[in-house]
Amino acid sequence: MSLTRRALIKLLAGAIPAFKTARALGAGDSVPPVQPGPFRATRESLRAYRVPEWFRDAKFGIWAHWGPQSAAEYGDWYARNMYIQGQWQYEHHVKTYGHPSRFGFKDIIPTWKAARFDADHLVGLYKRAGARYFVSLGVHHDNFDLWDSKHQRWNSVRMGPRRDIVGEFRRAALRHGLRFGVSEHLSMSYKWFSVSHGSDKEGPLAGVPYDGADPRYADLYHDIKEVYVDLPWNLDNTSEAFKRVWYLRVRDLVDKYRPDILYTDGEIPFGDFGLMQTANLYNLSAARHGGRVEAVQLSKKREDCETGTCVMDVERGVVETVWPAPWQSHTCVGNWHYLKGGAYKSPKTVIDMLVDVVSRNGNLLLNFPLPNDGMLDAEELKILSAITDWMRVNGEAIHDTRPWKIYGTGPASAAAPGADAKFNESKRRELTAEDIRFTRKGQTLYAFFMGWPERGEVNVASLATPGGLAAGRVGSVRLLGSPGELKWSQDAEGLKVRLPEGRPGSHAFALKVEGLRLD
Repeated sequence: MSLTRRALIKLLAGAIPAFKTARALGAGDSVPPVQPGPFRATRESLRAYRVPEWFRDAKFGIWAHWGPQSAAEYGDWYARNMYIQGQWQYEHHVKTYGHPSRFGFKDIIPTWKAARFDADHLVGLYKRAGARYFVSLGVHHDNFDLWDSKHQRWNSVRMGPRRDIVGEFRRAALRHGLRFGVSEHLSMSYKWFSVSHGSDKEGPLAGVPYDGADPRYADLYHDIKEVYVDLPWNLDNTSEAFKRVWYLRVRDLVDKYRPDILYTDGEIPFGDFGLMQTANLYNLSAARHGGRVEAVQLSKKREDCETGTCVMDVERGVVETVWPAPWQSHTCVGNWHYLKGGAYKSPKTVIDMLVDVVSRNGNLLLNFPLPNDGMLDAEELKILSAITDWMRVNGEAIHDTRPWKIYGTGPASAAAPGADAKFNESKRRELTAEDIRFTRKGQTLYAFFMGWPERGEVNVASLATPGGLAAGRVGSVRLLGSPGELKWSQDAEGLKVRLPEGRPGSHAFALKVEGLRLD
């Protein structure tokens, strides 16, 4: 009697001891079963997932979104845009390297040298800046694996720097006591990279196929017929063979490096394959931690994460209120991939976003794009130094905290509230001394004022008595980084605090308020 596809998947999800063929899932090598453990590869089973406490405590992580697309030092999505006539990166590519029918992305890969790359040095800097976890890019939409990949010859051990980038970052993270994560952006690669199969629409080489059309390189550029210049951001029309490839490669990444975090760029993809991957991640973690699941799967699809299953991630954005479950915002100080001469966020912008995100029950994952050689540039080092100085004073109001009843008060709040918070960071008003953000640790309340008031006084209206959001009366007020207690009074207008003459920093100042009943 033959098995149906769904019955076969259920057997796999149950982690049967042996599985010899994978014909229902695609031809080729067999698909490994899910690691035995508390989770099966079903939505119902994964609903029992709960976010580990370490992630809730961590609050801040740093990401190296770095790979062969950084070789040209010409911004994000270089491997795609170099194949779209009229794009600024296409024009740069033709001028610098030649036409993509002759010099394609495959030829960019050997120019990625990582000559100054030192994972231990970088992760040491990130730890001093207050990061509690570090994330390495594993594979981007460019279909190039940054580890000794079992299923992809286009990888960083065999080509480019000829180094195990993921492995080196993992060893450095563990050496410095940070949790380690990886990001995978592979599921959209099938359509994203289809432009490599196109050609110029005009000019002397109009109609001449780009190098992606050469069947010798189909394992890099994919075996795809349709060219998606206007890219619909969905997984429709992805081949069954590629769905299987996605599972095998991400499974290889997770099995080899046992990350505490797996960021998937998009939704948990490809039906049963995606559920198998998530269950496998969690079960591997449980096996390492005495039955406790310490791993975090991040998904950008809110529906994936509203009933357990995973942690919601918001790209370059902030949710509208205190989110009921822990979540993460990820952003970058500049471009995702390095852009030589590009603009960066100011330290104030980064620090303000960290405080705002944490006040809403979130974590911030911040990318510092590395150039070709793998060393932060001078401007990035200045930004990182400013974060380090700020965290040295204010880290206690960030790490190990929980949100209060409200995230804060003031004129600035997240733009575009509602179901879709992604990409709203550029629409947000700058936080000022009028904006207050709260975190708490037990019965200690931290009230950040997001700029230094000209008159040297802060009023925290939410702590008015009577009528405020906390019970009882304030017992003491301190300013982190400043010695001694402050002069203050509490009345029906709020908690009024007189600030010292000297500022303990340059950005987002935290009052430590004790004596209240906060619940």
